[in-house]
Amino acid sequence: MSIVVTGASGKLGRHVVEQLLEKVPAEQVTAVVRSPEKVADLAERGVRIAVADYNAPETFDGLFAAGDKVLLISGNEFDKGRVRQHTGVIDAAKAAGVALLAYTSAPGTLKAALADDHRGTERALLGSGVPYVLLRNGWYHENYTENLAPVLEHDTVLAAAGEGRVSSASRADYAAAAVAVLTGEGHENTTYELGGDEAWSFAEYAAELSRQTGRDIAYNPVTTEALTGILAGAGIPEPVAAVLAGVDASIAEGELVVDSGDLSRLAGRPTTPIGEAIAVALKG
Repeated sequence: MSIVVTGASGKLGRHVVEQLLEKVPAEQVTAVVRSPEKVADLAERGVRIAVADYNAPETFDGLFAAGDKVLLISGNEFDKGRVRQHTGVIDAAKAAGVALLAYTSAPGTLKAALADDHRGTERALLGSGVPYVLLRNGWYHENYTENLAPVLEHDTVLAAAGEGRVSSASRADYAAAAVAVLTGEGHENTTYELGGDEAWSFAEYAAELSRQTGRDIAYNPVTTEALTGILAGAGIPEPVAAVLAGVDASIAEGELVVDSGDLSRLAGRPTTPIGEAIAVALKG
């Protein structure tokens, strides 16, 4: 039996594998990647490395074994047909007879276009008959804290979220929930709505940045259309910019407030506060 993590060289996947190695022997962990050189350090620690590509479903044939627990981390290639990509993994998992397939989805309350691929994947997974867990991950702190350069350059937080609030958490928090499901029992055919313990507004985010930097950083709310143009002007492809701006519109409607408490319960600890994530980013 192996615990298999797809997308293991990505930012979330790395956290999951590292936390798995704190709980199970390395030989029980399989990291699925497109570029094995990116995880050479994991191979040296005894992790099994498998090479497969969401865009080539045949590369997953024979990769899983009966009894495996699999974490399908959603792809980030919005233009490559993510439901088709994910379905190839689900089909291979079904053929192998895996014990569990957990999928990193999006909150059930999220109506933005970003959620469409997740809903399609959820339907494919539930229709497959494979024992499943839906890890409906909320927004990540790092979506903001890894992009502080323009904020600090202009002393302005730009968002199209109005006065909406967001229950974000760190990647390490979401990874801890995934690890709990992959190493625990009794999670089959369950949906978890995952988000941070404390929801925050962008005005509060700007205020916390001001406090930690000693600068006067303001929140400047803009329209969804304006944000799409700003992101596209920064080099983000316009369709992706529109999807990201659409998430802000959903935040304005309260669709990324997750108050289930599932994330801290699965992680076995409180989630990381946004202020702590800001502090880490500023030190970096």
